[in-house]
Parts: sequence; structure tokens; C-alpha cells
Amino acid sequence: MLFIPLAFVFLPKLTKQALQRIIRFYSFGMVLFGLFFLAKASLRYFETYNTAVFFHNELVPYDPGAIYISVFASLAVFHFIQIPVKSNIEKACVFILALLIFLLSSKSIITIDFIIVICYYAFFVTIPSGTKTLTILSVSVFLFLSVLFVKEVRERFLIEYETAFIDNTLNDNLTKDNQNIYNVSINEAWSKKDFHQNSFFPGTALRIYQLRIFSELLAEQPIFLKGFGLEGSQDYIQAKAKQHNLNPLYGTYNFHNQYVQTFAELGVIGFLILVFMLFINLKNAFKYKDFLHITFAITMIMLFLSESFFCRQRGIVFFIVLYCLFNSTSIQETEKK
Repeated sequence: MLFIPLAFVFLPKLTKQALQRIIRFYSFGMVLFGLFFLAKASLRYFETYNTAVFFHNELVPYDPGAIYISVFASLAVFHFIQIPVKSNIEKACVFILALLIFLLSSKSIITIDFIIVICYYAFFVTIPSGTKTLTILSVSVFLFLSVLFVKEVRERFLIEYETAFIDNTLNDNLTKDNQNIYNVSINEAWSKKDFHQNSFFPGTALRIYQLRIFSELLAEQPIFLKGFGLEGSQDYIQAKAKQHNLNPLYGTYNFHNQYVQTFAELGVIGFLILVFMLFINLKNAFKYKDFLHITFAITMIMLFLSESFFCRQRGIVFFIVLYCLFNSTSIQETEKK
């Protein structure tokens, strides 16, 4: 967060064309990664005949993980989508990256990307309104049918829908020592005093629970001004898991929310700095009407609601490098000229 911006101070001035070349080089690199992961999964499939190897953290290594690869691939796919007249190679790149993102099955990234695609065709593309409507409907129907008929993806979306508002539902896919596992609803995650060792938090419920324990820690600990310190919150999260009688595994998770993570570890000043950085990023994106910059800005704002993106070095480097590239003064000056 400090040394990469300092490095940009000593870089030669970047033009808009130079930025586009950097993003294009990066995007083709992500296509190569996508081909590698898909080829590796295909080889594993012919060894095991198990289709699960094509999905989520079976498709990519746990480190870097499905969420991070989805984020990296999203910027690349939008680079190719925004090209007005695509070559056959560029069309193939869109297909490969879109397939990779879909198979990785990150609910948050699929949802964010879907919203951005709709906005792109609604506001950025200069084509007849009838063609716009047809394109938006086609993308929506394709995504709906894909989620509906691809079992592995459908289950990841359905568990959120089926468990969000109904308390204590039985999880049919998980068992522990021949005991039933019960899903925790959003209401339970926020208000239930004690859980059980066989309680399971689906994605949304987990994030509500983490928001809840942050509010408890904020009331119990003097962290408002300076927080626990970098990576200092994990011991307190573990203590909360024990206090609420949860499986110790839940004590190993971070807050899964970058805003909360920053507030808990750096206090209100760190939180306000983060919000200010995101505001400036979004403001500049819309000021210069750069679609890729807008995509990056919106993705980060929404992703930070469900992921502690800066808890991994890859997240920090991805964010700060692109932040510096898109918000470079030299690029803005070039636009003004």
C-alpha cells in the first residue's frame, strides 16, 4: 500500500494508450491461466470421471482460490467485452474467461459481473435500442438457464435462497460423525445467543454473523480509534467462536468484509481512509468515462462487502497497482489535452 504508490512516483508518465496496452497484456495473461486451469481439470476428469473437478476450488488451487481468480478474470473479460469490433481471437478470449468465471461459481462475482454487463449494454454501447434489449434479455436468460441446469452452480445459489429466512434447516449435503448438520439463517446469525458444533453458516449468514461479532467487539473493546492492529483481530474472532459454542473452524475465518476488517484492525481513521480512496476512485472513473475504470471501482466497492480482500498479499497488490494505474495524474492530464 505504501511502496507501490511510491514506485509510481518514479515511473515515466503513462498515457491512456500505455494503460490500455498494460491491461491488454494482463488480459491475455489471464486467458492463458484460464486455459491452463481448464486443461488441468480436463486431465483430472479423465482420471476420476468426476465433474466436480471443473468447479470452484477444485478448478483452481485453494491458494490463490476461486474468489481471487474470479476477480482477476473479471477485469480481463471486460477488457475484451468493451472492444467495439472484436477479432475471432478476442471473441474466444471472452468465451474462455466467461466460462472460467462461471465455473469458479463465486456468487458475489457472478452477480457483480452480471450487473456490470447489463449496465454496459444499457449505457455504454451505441447500438439500436432494440438490439440492446435483445442482448440484455439474451444474457439474462443464458445466465438463468445456466444456473438452473448446472448442478454445482445451482446448489451454491440455492443454499442462500433456501436458508436465508428459514431457521434451522437440515443441510442435505453435509454430515459430521453421522450427525445432521443444520443451516443457520440470517436472523439466527444476528440474534441467536448460542449455536452448536453442527451449525453451518451459508455465505450470507456467515457474513451477518461476522458483522454481529464485530459490533460486539466494538462495544466490548477500545478499538474505535486505533483498532486491534494489523491482523490483530483473529484471536478475538476465535474467542467469539468459543463463546458462541461454534465449531473451532469458524474461529479461523476473518471478517469476510473489508470495511469491517479495516475498522476492526485500523480503527475509524483507517476505515475513513479506505472509504475516501474508494470514493476518489469511483469519482475519477465516472469523470473520465472510462468503462474499465468504472468496472474496477464498482467491483471493489461491492466485493469489499463480502471479502476481506486485503488479508492476502495478492489482493493488496491487485488493488493498489490498478488503483495507481487508473488514477495516475499523467493519465488524467492526457485526457484533458
